[in-house]
Amino acid sequence: MTVNFKKTYRFAVMSSLYITFFSTGLIIILTFLFFSFSLQFCLIFAFFIAFFSFVVIQYRVERFIYKKVKKIYDDVALLESSTFRSQPITTDMATLTREVKKFATDKKLEIETLKIREEYRREFLGNVSHELKTPLFTVQGYLSTLLDGAMNDKAIRKKYLERAEKGVERLIYIVQDLDMISKLEIGELNLEIAEFDIVKLVQNVFDLLEMKASKKDILLMFDMKYNQPIIVVGDQEKIQQVVMNLVVNSIKYGELQGSTEVSIEELTKDKVIIRITDNGEGIIKKNIPRLFERFYRVDKSGARTEGGSGLGLSIVKHIIEAHNEKIYVDSTFGVGSEFSFTLQKVRNKIKNSEQQSK
Repeated sequence: MTVNFKKTYRFAVMSSLYITFFSTGLIIILTFLFFSFSLQFCLIFAFFIAFFSFVVIQYRVERFIYKKVKKIYDDVALLESSTFRSQPITTDMATLTREVKKFATDKKLEIETLKIREEYRREFLGNVSHELKTPLFTVQGYLSTLLDGAMNDKAIRKKYLERAEKGVERLIYIVQDLDMISKLEIGELNLEIAEFDIVKLVQNVFDLLEMKASKKDILLMFDMKYNQPIIVVGDQEKIQQVVMNLVVNSIKYGELQGSTEVSIEELTKDKVIIRITDNGEGIIKKNIPRLFERFYRVDKSGARTEGGSGLGLSIVKHIIEAHNEKIYVDSTFGVGSEFSFTLQKVRNKIKNSEQQSK
């Protein structure tokens, strides 16, 4: 174990000088009083006193500080062996203070992170329990009613079985979404990368959700007429799921007789950004950082009545990140929200399509 002593020498030198001056002064006075004065004797005496004092003080100080510091290192090493065991023990107080302060700061950050994770874990488990409990109790209630005698009535039997089936479908939907997120996180869900027209994909989503939007009299539209295809690169099925989830959310939280607008803009020469904008209720600023957490709902009560697994935005984020792209949120409470994400575009295909049209 290497030991570095840096600043104890100054302390030992100064202390030995004090002792030397006192001892030499005392011996000079005694010599004058009782003996004949000898300068040579006094110098030799002063040298040996200084040398002896320096060695003793230095040794004692080093051993004393070393023992104390070693105990600190041993105690701290129990908590962080990888940091302190690999470093030589130092008795330099400035260095020691800096190392211990850094260690304390790192540990504080680690503890705070663990607290946040623990809080998130508890909330996540509570949300999973709630999401699964609701359809399970629904299915159990209908089946119990049928077993208690209601299945003798054909009309009630059919109605209850259909409702129980919807509960099972929701359970399957939640489990499938959880499975997809898990695979995306660990990289097991392979993306089928290909070129496709993002304009056509958005129009397909509009067609699929037209009836859902019409129930709230929400208009699904582009910001402008796109006469030419915009070819991008990605997993077409997964990107359609992204657009579908974002448009569904805009309908779910949109105002009656509102609108959902999609725009496709050139961000850079190699990227396009797809924006989904609504004029719904918007999102409170403090909720925005947590939007992409699993099962996190801005509206804890009303959102569940709209259905869904509570995993839509989390899936969206994982799919976009799996494409090495970015997703953004901009929302003003009471005004509306805009979700946007980037995609790699195929520039040559756009140019070729424009040339063909000309």
